[in-house]
This record gives sequence, structure tokens and C-alpha cells, in this order.
Amino acid sequence: MIRSLLLTASGVVLALWAFGALWFDAAPAAACGFLAAMVAALFVLRRARHASFVPIIGFAVVLVWWLTLAPSHEREWSIEYSRLPRAEIEGDKVRISNLRNFDYPEAGDALPRWETRTYDLADLEGMDLAINYWGSPWLAHPIVIFRFKSAPPLAFSIETRREKDEVYSALGGFFRQYELIVLAGDERDFLGGRVSNGEDIYLYATTATPERARARLLDYLETINALNERPRWYNAVTSNCTTAIRGMNNHGPKLPLDWRLLINGKGDEMLYERGFLRSDGLPFEELKRRAHINRVARHTRDDREFSRAIRSGRREFSSP
Repeated sequence: MIRSLLLTASGVVLALWAFGALWFDAAPAAACGFLAAMVAALFVLRRARHASFVPIIGFAVVLVWWLTLAPSHEREWSIEYSRLPRAEIEGDKVRISNLRNFDYPEAGDALPRWETRTYDLADLEGMDLAINYWGSPWLAHPIVIFRFKSAPPLAFSIETRREKDEVYSALGGFFRQYELIVLAGDERDFLGGRVSNGEDIYLYATTATPERARARLLDYLETINALNERPRWYNAVTSNCTTAIRGMNNHGPKLPLDWRLLINGKGDEMLYERGFLRSDGLPFEELKRRAHINRVARHTRDDREFSRAIRSGRREFSSP
């Protein structure tokens, strides 16, 4: 009896996944046709001994098709995702092309600007983390930022690469709806732009040494070059804005598995507990209150001193 119930429950779950895959990655008509075929087959075979295997067989057929779907660079991309960054590394010198530095006027659309910047890894001071929220306190988006002595901070944001007029769907993120992109950019664009959209931004200094920060930066540079050569799918569980950060750690220990890697609105609390955030001796609640940069970011959004202003008065951003 229990075996039969487990088999039935598994079949239902797998059939629902197949329905979603067809809905998002093929067409709603195909998903509805699949559902109708499953219902009809179960009705015809309702007295057959192995009728409970029908949804599993249907799932397997859809899965074989789904695995043939290939990501591509050749789509009509939304302007903010239209270019892939690329890094050229020669010793300590790094040259990044297609670095995003958009402007966001009070009225009108964003003004695109793509730049090429050169960085000296020997000047790397540390690594910061920005967390932005757009609604639920349980879901957030991390942006990793590298600080240099003699160059503007370099920010990275892992996102869905959406096509023109395409809107993000949380459910679609579980299927092959979006390609993955790792954007390199100016933090005034990545943080100031989100403040302009009404999102809440929290900025933390990490405990990473310059050597550790260098290793993580190399992870990012290797990843953006690899994505230039071979596109990848985004996935809301296995390769999202948080789990992808953990997955591309090739030069050091990975973060331990934690449920807050998925419910990432609590990711800053997890990093605090594990000693990855510089706290200046503050409890987490007070650190997070101080980390909220919206007021300063809003007033300095168009200021070239943006990076200095959002860190002003916080000792944790000084060199360790």
C-alpha cells in the first residue's frame, strides 16, 4: 500500500515538472496536450496493473526532449544584457571589456554605457558584498564587489540574461527559460540603479584578505571568459545568483551547504554567523541597520564619489 502511494505521489510530482517544462520551454498548448494525454492514458489503463507508471513514462519522454535544449548567445537581448564582459589577464594586470556603467536619470530610460577598464591585482584591498531586496525579506540578490587602492570598485552580478521585452518568472527560473550571465560593472550602476527602482540595498565588508579576494576575483574572471565561449542555462536552484557564486569557487574552500543559500534573503545572517562579514564588534541586527545605504546612495547616485560616500564612517571598510 505504502509503495503504491509513493509511486503515485512520485508520478504526480514528475508529471507536474514535465507540464511546467512544456509550458515554459515549449508552448502552453503542448503542456495542456501532455496533461490531456496523461489523463486519457490513466483513464484507459485505470485497471491495468502498471497504470501508475504512465506519468513516469510521460516525464521520461519530456525529459529526453528537454535535455536537448541548448543555451545560446544569439538572441535579441534586453539592452542591459546585450554584451558579455570579457577579461584579459597578464600577470597582475587585468583588462575587462564590456564593463557596464549605465546612468539612470530621474525621468526616462537608462542611458547605456559600456567601458573597458584595467585593474592591478596587486592593488586589491578587499571584497565587499551588497544584498538587495525588492519585496520579500526571504529573497534577495547578492552583488560581489572588489575594492582597489587606485581604481574604482569592480562589481559582479549573476543574473538571468533576458531577451528584449522578456519578464522574469520565478517559476520559469526552474526550467530552461533563461541563459545565465555574469555582469561586470561599476557599483554606481549596479547599486544606484537598484535604489532608483525602489529596492533596499545593504552593503557589508567581508573578512576576506587581499589574497583571498584575489582568488575569488580570479574565479569571476574565469567564469565570464568561460561564458563567452560556452553559454549556460540559469536555474533557480542549481545555478542561480547565489548558488552559482558557491559553485564557481575554484581557488579555495566552498561555503558549507546551508538552507539560506536558497532562501537567500537570510544569506547575510548566515555569513555573519560563519565569520565572513566584518562586524566591528556589532550584533547582526545593528550591523544590518548600519549596512542600509539607500539614503546615501539616493543622494549620491549621480556623484563620482558614490563609492566613497556609501562607505563613509564605517571602520569595517578600512584595510584589515
